[in-house]
Amino acid sequence: MTNFKETANFLWSIADLLRGEYKQSDYGKVILPLTVLRRLDCVLEESKDMVLKKHDAVKKMKVQNLDPILNKVAGYNFHNKSKFDFNKLVADPDNIAANLRNYINGFSEDAREIIDQFEFDNQIVKMDEENLLFMVVKRFQETDLHPNKISSMNMGYLFEELIRKFAELSNETAGEHFTPREVIRLMVNILFLNDRDILTKKGIVKTIYDCCAGTGGMLSVAEEYMNELNPKARLEVFGQELNPESYAICKSDMLIKGQNPTNIKRGNSISNDQHGSQKFDYLITNPPFGVKWQKIQKKVVDEYEQLGHGGRFGAGLPSISDGSFLFLMNLMSKMKPEGSRLAIVFNGSPLFSGSPSSKKNESSIRQWIIENDLLEAIIALPNQLFYNTGISTYIWVISNHKDEPRKGKVQLINAVDFYKKMSKSLGDKRNELSQQHIADITKLYGDFKKTKHSKIFDNSDFGYSKVTVERPLKENGKIVLDKEGNPKADSNLRDTENIPLKENIQKYIEREVLPHVPDAWVDESKTNIGYEINFTKYFYEYKPLRSLEEIKADILALEEQTDGLLNKVL
Repeated sequence: MTNFKETANFLWSIADLLRGEYKQSDYGKVILPLTVLRRLDCVLEESKDMVLKKHDAVKKMKVQNLDPILNKVAGYNFHNKSKFDFNKLVADPDNIAANLRNYINGFSEDAREIIDQFEFDNQIVKMDEENLLFMVVKRFQETDLHPNKISSMNMGYLFEELIRKFAELSNETAGEHFTPREVIRLMVNILFLNDRDILTKKGIVKTIYDCCAGTGGMLSVAEEYMNELNPKARLEVFGQELNPESYAICKSDMLIKGQNPTNIKRGNSISNDQHGSQKFDYLITNPPFGVKWQKIQKKVVDEYEQLGHGGRFGAGLPSISDGSFLFLMNLMSKMKPEGSRLAIVFNGSPLFSGSPSSKKNESSIRQWIIENDLLEAIIALPNQLFYNTGISTYIWVISNHKDEPRKGKVQLINAVDFYKKMSKSLGDKRNELSQQHIADITKLYGDFKKTKHSKIFDNSDFGYSKVTVERPLKENGKIVLDKEGNPKADSNLRDTENIPLKENIQKYIEREVLPHVPDAWVDESKTNIGYEINFTKYFYEYKPLRSLEEIKADILALEEQTDGLLNKVL
């Protein structure tokens, strides 16, 4: 079976053996780790006998660390020194549990740690007690997951298909684990576009980091793209992932591809950042949308208050109800001073949430990003493009080494109509980007011109002054004065105005406010600067109302149809 979907369906069908003894929501606890094990087994098959011979030879020499030696023989950054493989496991049905444990323990440390993340021994015990273990292992032994049959890229698709199916059974959110590959390809296109001259040089080495790595889809697509662009270049991938199963799948994929598995870390990248002060050439992620962060609030607030801009969150803290900006600031802290580029997927909230005030919030984060000339572009994507949401999504592109024409500018691209309908929906995903759509959007970005779908703005176009307009307090028709003889403000009549930064505040007040309330004034001590990006306003197209004649014609036509139906009935 060379088609990954066929293979995924076959593996999915193995879950039928678990019916009755397992809840549907627990099927993944068996199928996912065994899929990883079988893939590792197939990858190591050709070198298995040589590894065993080498192991017998060197263990007599009392070498303390055999892993590097055996890895070299295996041809990967891992090996298995157990005498068992899947073929030998099914050859001894009576001892399947003990032999399977022996096989798992035979893996080198990095590979064994991957299996440990699944807590698979609990399932070995349960399946053995229910007389299921041999039947399940036998079905996996019949599944061909050799690299010459299923590429690393298709293996990634296979895992994502399985995760999606299991997530649907357990009412979990599959989209938290992976991003549609066509969206990733668009992000990677844009990340690498302006660096093609650099990336085609011989022996070039670049780094990329994903702080919400999931099953590793973004890192895999980026690596594939680099190989297409320049087979003699190397992209070293780094990631961190909270979910143990997704982490294990991501790490196993990187292990097989020859990447350094220690570059993939497990844990919450916001509260437990395991890449510390490391800097990367490219940064990419799709963080969970609208996730509350009260569980990690103390650590984040402590870093903000104690380190300020010396930490990751000096620009401000978003509301507890949505931690999206925390992921962006985390990535921005890992940009190289000499130049890095970043692409992140957001929903619409980060465009406008938060109100300018003395407290640093989303508005101040946007202000810091834009005033430091870091926001390069925002791309509005079509709806119903992701597996777990049908809402509007946007790619933010951040750069600390903008090309000269882009300096002081922000490009907005409206790509909401660039999609095709899928023949069969996957969760909330009903639309997809074709290769031509990806090429068209990439060209819009690369051309950096004003068109129907692309608009160019000055950084300051997104800024405004939130001014407080006061009215005098009156008693018995007379204005109440303070000790200094100035009018006291009536808090019940207080109002605010958002005035574009490019506009003079006093002239605005004279034109828009004083003609209506001549006694009003601005309390300058309460003025705050805010930033928001109103995508809808910038791409709004006026559609004239239908004429009375058109409406009348439609009504008359409906009346004729109705009369015809009545005549038939009567």
